[in-house]
Amino acid sequence: MSSSSSSFASSPIQSNMALFHPFFSHSTSLHLHQTPKQSQPLKLLLSLSSPTHLRPFIPSRKISLSSIKCGAVADTKPPPLPLDGDQAPAAEEDHKVMVGPTSEAERRGERVVADYDWTEEWYPLYLTQDIPDDAPLGLTVFDRQLVLYRDGNGELQCYQDRCPHRLAKLSEGQLIDGRLECLYHGWQFEGQGKCVKIPQLPADAKIPKSACVKTYEVKDSQGVVWVWMSHKTPPNPAKIPWFENFARPGFQDTSTTHELPYDHSILLENLMDPAHVPISHDRTDWSAKREDAQPLFFEVTERTDRGFAGWWGKTTDPSGKSFLRLEAPCSLQNNREIVDDKTGEKHYFSGLFLCRPTGQGKSMLIVRFGGTKRSPIAKLFPKWYFHQNAGKVFEQDMGFLSSQNEILMKEKVPTKELYLNLKSSDTWVAEYRKWMDKVGHGMPYHFGHSTISLPKEPAVVEHAPAGLVAGVSASLPAKGGIGSMHAPNLANRYFRHVVHCKICRDVVKAFQAWQRALTAVAVAFAALAILVSGRQWKAILLVSAAISSAGVYACSYAVALNTTNFIRTHRRL
Repeated sequence: MSSSSSSFASSPIQSNMALFHPFFSHSTSLHLHQTPKQSQPLKLLLSLSSPTHLRPFIPSRKISLSSIKCGAVADTKPPPLPLDGDQAPAAEEDHKVMVGPTSEAERRGERVVADYDWTEEWYPLYLTQDIPDDAPLGLTVFDRQLVLYRDGNGELQCYQDRCPHRLAKLSEGQLIDGRLECLYHGWQFEGQGKCVKIPQLPADAKIPKSACVKTYEVKDSQGVVWVWMSHKTPPNPAKIPWFENFARPGFQDTSTTHELPYDHSILLENLMDPAHVPISHDRTDWSAKREDAQPLFFEVTERTDRGFAGWWGKTTDPSGKSFLRLEAPCSLQNNREIVDDKTGEKHYFSGLFLCRPTGQGKSMLIVRFGGTKRSPIAKLFPKWYFHQNAGKVFEQDMGFLSSQNEILMKEKVPTKELYLNLKSSDTWVAEYRKWMDKVGHGMPYHFGHSTISLPKEPAVVEHAPAGLVAGVSASLPAKGGIGSMHAPNLANRYFRHVVHCKICRDVVKAFQAWQRALTAVAVAFAALAILVSGRQWKAILLVSAAISSAGVYACSYAVALNTTNFIRTHRRL
């Protein structure tokens, strides 16, 4: 495919908006190197499939489905094909388009089980840039509640989110001289969870040694804070994911955080599903169009105990394929390497999704899109504009995914009993659920392709999420500080994203301040226009009042963009 530097420059919008829909970025004027031999970065990307490159792998073991006894894990066999009359040809036709068994073990009815423990993994907690310096941050991994904060030395500390005194949430507390104080009775903690102050303790008494909090190891890597969840196994730094493209010179990314009201497995399914983009996100940006919905091709190049990887793309444009990788516990990346044929310059683009389970029916996602080349037009837009657009994307899918979550919990059967996975659209979804079959026994709960393990503990519903009270007493906490204008609901964009994003919090506060100031100015100009007698001055003051009123509207609109949910208006061709 031929290309030119001018054509490359003419499509910067499409290249940049691939940040929010990397699955369907346009590349008609670009040449994609398809073989690892031709492209060293792609060779490196494929080399990530090597177990020794990332971390040591524990070999899987094959066991018969009939011999599995794993507590709450349930296994079901696929229903037999109908063989009577005209149904047999129809069943054969179905199997031509449906995803079927992908391994000999699956064809023989065997299940491959990997040695897996969900606690012996690093989970993405937060973007480093968004961690507040003046307040603690309440977070969860599955059902474990954590509190993260910066101490007086700027070091990150992570504890179990409960005071050993009477179990109050430490994330509702505050920071005093670099120490984390529980706001219930004023106990203070520092360093490795040691209690250093109890106001009610007699002056001649020592603080009990048992007055300490459980700690968790955290590491800052490539702009993300990761937490190791195991207290039995020492932290393994080699397991912290490393994303090659994000370390390249000149690489720039747009990163956002979103809290979402559905299970992390459903979220990952959605993120690895390119087929839904042109339909669900039609015209959300400049790249998604429902007319582009079409069959896709998928090529799985590796399956391991820690995930899978492979190529995918449009059947109408095989040269424009992308490389997708799922890596345990819940990291997903979609990469492309593009070369300008005229200049020979290579450009690298990545869509990175770092998912964290936050409880039953809840998840948090760190989204990072970027590349070594950015559109000049995109530079004209502020970062908050792309943040609100990302929020719109998640809101467009929210109704589908929340209902999907409810049905899975209600039906209590594996996904193969419910899904109709097409080879031309749902290959990654089937691969993911089959990988869950291998490792789900080592998770608190899971929904696999052939197995399920239901939650053993009831879901926790927080009527007063950590930080809402602290938001009033602490100084500008990460959870907000704007007041009570927005309800604490994960269906609300403000609490899904803005409270977790320093950029958007500051933008909302700034626009609100300008709105109040311009309102006062508009009122003042209008009042003066009434009082003055000169027609020229009256006209000038009225025009000034009108301009100020327009500024009030613009500020109000900007606040609404950042805090108001997208409402779908159906578009018919």
